[in-house]
Amino acid sequence: MTRGRLPIVGTLKRGIIRLLFGIASLWIAGILLFSMLPVPFSAVMIERQLSAWLHGDFGYVAHSDWVGMDEISPWMGLAVIAAEDQKFPEHWGFDMAAIQKAVAHNERNETRIRGASTLSQQTAKNMFLWDGRSWLRKGLEAGLTVGIETVWSKRRILTVYLNVAEFGNGIFGVEAAAQHYFNKPASQLSASQAALLAAVLPNPLRFKADAPSGYVRSRQAWILRQMRQLGGESFMAQHKLH
Repeated sequence: MTRGRLPIVGTLKRGIIRLLFGIASLWIAGILLFSMLPVPFSAVMIERQLSAWLHGDFGYVAHSDWVGMDEISPWMGLAVIAAEDQKFPEHWGFDMAAIQKAVAHNERNETRIRGASTLSQQTAKNMFLWDGRSWLRKGLEAGLTVGIETVWSKRRILTVYLNVAEFGNGIFGVEAAAQHYFNKPASQLSASQAALLAAVLPNPLRFKADAPSGYVRSRQAWILRQMRQLGGESFMAQHKLH
Protein backbone atom coordinates (compact mmCIF):
# COMPACT_ATOMS: atom_id res chain seq x y z
CA MET A 1 0.00 0.00 0.00
CA THR A 2 2.89 2.34 0.85
CA ARG A 3 4.55 1.53 -2.48
CA GLY A 4 1.37 2.41 -4.32
CA ARG A 5 1.25 5.81 -2.68
CA LEU A 6 4.83 6.76 -3.58
CA PRO A 7 4.20 7.43 -7.31
CA ILE A 8 1.12 9.51 -6.38
CA VAL A 9 3.10 11.58 -3.88
CA GLY A 10 5.92 12.06 -6.38
CA THR A 11 3.49 13.13 -9.10
CA LEU A 12 1.80 15.56 -6.68
CA LYS A 13 5.15 17.08 -5.69
CA ARG A 14 6.19 17.52 -9.29
CA GLY A 15 2.83 19.13 -10.07
CA ILE A 16 3.20 21.60 -7.20
CA ILE A 17 6.75 22.46 -8.23
CA ARG A 18 5.65 23.05 -11.82
CA LEU A 19 2.76 25.21 -10.64
CA LEU A 20 5.02 27.33 -8.44
CA PHE A 21 7.57 27.62 -11.23
CA GLY A 22 4.83 28.70 -13.64
CA ILE A 23 3.54 31.38 -11.25
CA ALA A 24 7.07 32.67 -10.62
CA SER A 25 7.69 32.78 -14.38
CA LEU A 26 4.51 34.82 -14.89
CA TRP A 27 5.60 37.27 -12.20
CA ILE A 28 9.05 37.67 -13.73
CA ALA A 29 7.53 38.14 -17.19
CA GLY A 30 5.11 40.72 -15.75
CA ILE A 31 7.89 42.69 -14.10
CA LEU A 32 9.87 42.76 -17.35
CA LEU A 33 6.92 43.54 -19.64
CA PHE A 34 5.35 46.21 -17.46
CA SER A 35 8.64 48.02 -17.10
CA MET A 36 7.73 49.40 -20.55
CA LEU A 37 4.11 48.55 -21.41
CA PRO A 38 0.92 50.07 -19.98
CA VAL A 39 -0.71 47.90 -17.31
CA PRO A 40 -4.18 46.71 -18.50
CA PHE A 41 -5.25 45.32 -15.11
CA SER A 42 -3.89 44.30 -11.71
CA ALA A 43 -4.36 41.30 -9.42
CA VAL A 44 -6.47 43.40 -7.02
CA MET A 45 -8.70 44.50 -9.90
CA ILE A 46 -9.22 40.86 -10.89
CA GLU A 47 -9.94 39.95 -7.25
CA ARG A 48 -12.53 42.73 -6.91
CA GLN A 49 -14.21 41.78 -10.20
CA LEU A 50 -14.45 38.08 -9.35
CA SER A 51 -15.77 38.89 -5.86
CA ALA A 52 -18.49 41.10 -7.35
CA TRP A 53 -19.58 38.38 -9.79
CA LEU A 54 -19.61 35.74 -7.03
CA HIS A 55 -21.92 38.00 -5.02
CA GLY A 56 -24.23 38.49 -7.99
CA ASP A 57 -23.15 42.04 -8.79
CA PHE A 58 -22.83 41.82 -12.56
CA GLY A 59 -22.95 45.59 -12.99
CA TYR A 60 -19.60 46.06 -11.22
CA VAL A 61 -16.73 46.85 -13.57
CA ALA A 62 -13.20 47.27 -12.24
CA HIS A 63 -11.33 49.37 -14.76
CA SER A 64 -8.40 51.72 -15.06
CA ASP A 65 -7.65 54.25 -17.79
CA TRP A 66 -3.87 54.14 -18.22
CA VAL A 67 -2.06 57.47 -18.39
CA GLY A 68 1.66 58.20 -18.47
CA MET A 69 3.36 60.35 -15.86
CA ASP A 70 3.36 63.29 -18.28
CA GLU A 71 -0.46 63.10 -18.22
CA ILE A 72 -0.70 63.18 -14.42
CA SER A 73 -0.56 66.35 -12.36
CA PRO A 74 2.73 66.53 -10.43
CA TRP A 75 0.62 67.30 -7.36
CA MET A 76 -0.79 63.77 -7.47
CA GLY A 77 2.55 62.03 -7.30
CA LEU A 78 3.66 64.37 -4.55
CA ALA A 79 0.43 63.78 -2.61
CA VAL A 80 0.79 59.99 -2.47
CA ILE A 81 4.47 60.29 -1.52
CA ALA A 82 3.59 62.77 1.25
CA ALA A 83 0.76 60.56 2.47
CA GLU A 84 2.20 57.08 2.10
CA ASP A 85 5.98 57.03 1.71
CA GLN A 86 8.05 60.19 2.18
CA LYS A 87 11.33 58.29 1.80
CA PHE A 88 10.27 56.82 -1.55
CA PRO A 89 13.05 58.47 -3.63
CA GLU A 90 15.81 57.21 -1.31
CA HIS A 91 14.91 53.71 -0.12
CA TRP A 92 15.41 50.47 -2.05
CA GLY A 93 11.86 49.24 -1.56
CA PHE A 94 11.62 49.01 2.23
CA ASP A 95 11.58 51.70 4.92
CA MET A 96 13.33 49.88 7.75
CA ALA A 97 12.76 52.67 10.29
CA ALA A 98 9.02 52.64 9.57
CA ILE A 99 8.94 48.84 9.82
CA GLN A 100 10.62 48.94 13.24
CA LYS A 101 8.15 51.56 14.47
CA ALA A 102 5.22 49.53 13.17
CA VAL A 103 6.47 46.36 14.86
CA ALA A 104 6.90 48.19 18.18
CA HIS A 105 3.43 49.75 17.88
CA ASN A 106 1.75 46.46 16.99
CA GLU A 107 3.38 44.71 19.95
CA ARG A 108 1.82 47.32 22.26
CA ASN A 109 -1.55 47.56 20.51
CA GLU A 110 -3.09 44.41 19.05
CA THR A 111 -6.43 46.04 18.19
CA ARG A 112 -5.14 48.75 15.85
CA ILE A 113 -2.48 47.28 13.57
CA ARG A 114 -0.15 49.76 11.87
CA GLY A 115 1.39 48.98 8.50
CA ALA A 116 4.67 50.20 7.06
CA SER A 117 4.35 49.36 3.38
CA THR A 118 6.20 51.60 0.95
CA LEU A 119 4.77 52.64 -2.40
CA SER A 120 7.00 49.97 -3.95
CA GLN A 121 5.52 47.27 -1.72
CA GLN A 122 1.98 48.48 -2.38
CA THR A 123 2.63 48.43 -6.12
CA ALA A 124 3.97 44.87 -5.95
CA LYS A 125 0.94 43.75 -3.93
CA ASN A 126 -1.62 45.51 -6.12
CA MET A 127 -0.06 44.24 -9.32
CA PHE A 128 0.66 40.61 -8.52
CA LEU A 129 -0.94 39.47 -5.25
CA TRP A 130 -4.23 39.28 -3.38
CA ASP A 131 -5.60 41.65 -0.77
CA GLY A 132 -5.50 40.88 2.94
CA ARG A 133 -2.88 40.16 5.60
CA SER A 134 -0.79 37.00 5.93
CA TRP A 135 2.86 36.12 6.38
CA LEU A 136 2.81 34.23 3.07
CA ARG A 137 1.59 37.26 1.17
CA LYS A 138 4.07 39.55 2.90
CA GLY A 139 6.91 37.20 2.02
CA LEU A 140 5.90 37.08 -1.64
CA GLU A 141 5.40 40.84 -1.60
CA ALA A 142 8.96 41.34 -0.35
CA GLY A 143 10.40 39.25 -3.18
CA LEU A 144 8.32 41.03 -5.81
CA THR A 145 9.29 44.40 -4.34
CA VAL A 146 12.97 43.56 -4.80
CA GLY A 147 12.17 42.56 -8.38
CA ILE A 148 10.42 45.80 -9.37
CA GLU A 149 12.99 47.94 -7.54
CA THR A 150 15.73 46.16 -9.50
CA VAL A 151 14.10 46.42 -12.93
CA TRP A 152 11.90 49.55 -12.74
CA SER A 153 12.92 53.14 -12.13
CA LYS A 154 11.34 55.06 -9.27
CA ARG A 155 9.40 57.08 -11.81
CA ARG A 156 8.03 53.87 -13.34
CA ILE A 157 7.02 52.49 -9.95
CA LEU A 158 5.15 55.71 -9.15
CA THR A 159 3.48 55.70 -12.57
CA VAL A 160 2.24 52.13 -12.19
CA TYR A 161 1.13 52.76 -8.61
CA LEU A 162 -0.98 55.76 -9.64
CA ASN A 163 -2.58 53.73 -12.43
CA VAL A 164 -3.56 50.69 -10.34
CA ALA A 165 -4.30 52.25 -6.92
CA GLU A 166 -7.91 51.86 -5.77
CA PHE A 167 -9.69 55.17 -5.15
CA GLY A 168 -13.25 53.91 -4.65
CA ASN A 169 -15.67 51.14 -5.49
CA GLY A 170 -14.62 49.99 -8.98
CA ILE A 171 -12.45 53.09 -9.45
CA PHE A 172 -8.83 52.21 -10.14
CA GLY A 173 -6.14 54.60 -11.27
CA VAL A 174 -5.82 58.35 -10.99
CA GLU A 175 -7.37 59.09 -14.39
CA ALA A 176 -10.59 57.25 -13.55
CA ALA A 177 -10.63 58.90 -10.11
CA ALA A 178 -10.11 62.40 -11.51
CA GLN A 179 -12.87 61.94 -14.06
CA HIS A 180 -15.28 60.37 -11.58
CA TYR A 181 -14.82 62.78 -8.67
CA PHE A 182 -13.84 66.06 -10.37
CA ASN A 183 -14.92 65.71 -14.03
CA LYS A 184 -11.43 66.54 -15.24
CA PRO A 185 -8.36 64.65 -16.48
CA ALA A 186 -5.64 63.65 -14.05
CA SER A 187 -3.31 66.22 -15.62
CA GLN A 188 -5.49 69.05 -14.27
CA LEU A 189 -5.77 67.95 -10.63
CA SER A 190 -5.01 70.71 -8.14
CA ALA A 191 -2.92 70.22 -5.00
CA SER A 192 -6.08 70.14 -2.86
CA GLN A 193 -7.80 67.58 -5.09
CA ALA A 194 -4.69 65.40 -5.22
CA ALA A 195 -4.43 65.50 -1.42
CA LEU A 196 -8.10 64.49 -1.11
CA LEU A 197 -7.59 61.48 -3.37
CA ALA A 198 -4.48 60.49 -1.42
CA ALA A 199 -6.40 60.85 1.85
CA VAL A 200 -8.73 57.95 1.01
CA LEU A 201 -5.97 55.51 0.02
CA PRO A 202 -5.67 53.71 3.38
CA ASN A 203 -9.20 52.39 2.88
CA PRO A 204 -10.88 53.60 -0.33
CA LEU A 205 -13.92 51.39 0.21
CA ARG A 206 -14.61 53.05 3.56
CA PHE A 207 -13.39 56.60 3.02
CA LYS A 208 -15.17 58.59 0.30
CA ALA A 209 -13.59 61.31 -1.82
CA ASP A 210 -17.03 62.51 -2.91
CA ALA A 211 -18.41 62.56 0.64
CA PRO A 212 -15.34 63.11 2.84
CA SER A 213 -15.72 62.61 6.56
CA GLY A 214 -14.10 64.86 9.12
CA TYR A 215 -11.23 62.40 9.37
CA VAL A 216 -10.66 62.46 5.61
CA ARG A 217 -10.70 66.28 5.61
CA SER A 218 -8.20 66.43 8.46
CA ARG A 219 -5.98 63.91 6.68
CA GLN A 220 -6.24 65.96 3.47
CA ALA A 221 -5.07 69.07 5.37
CA TRP A 222 -2.17 67.10 6.90
CA ILE A 223 -1.12 65.81 3.47
CA LEU A 224 -1.15 69.36 2.07
CA ARG A 225 1.16 70.48 4.87
CA GLN A 226 3.50 67.56 4.19
CA MET A 227 3.51 68.41 0.47
CA ARG A 228 4.63 71.96 1.27
CA GLN A 229 7.30 70.73 3.69
CA LEU A 230 8.69 68.35 1.08
CA GLY A 231 9.16 71.30 -1.27
CA GLY A 232 6.11 71.23 -3.51
CA GLU A 233 6.49 70.57 -7.23
CA SER A 234 10.25 71.12 -7.05
CA PHE A 235 10.49 67.88 -5.04
CA MET A 236 9.21 65.91 -8.03
CA ALA A 237 11.64 67.61 -10.43
CA GLN A 238 14.56 67.21 -8.03
CA HIS A 239 14.07 63.44 -7.84
CA LYS A 240 13.14 63.06 -11.54
CA LEU A 241 9.73 61.69 -10.70
CA HIS A 242 7.76 63.73 -13.20
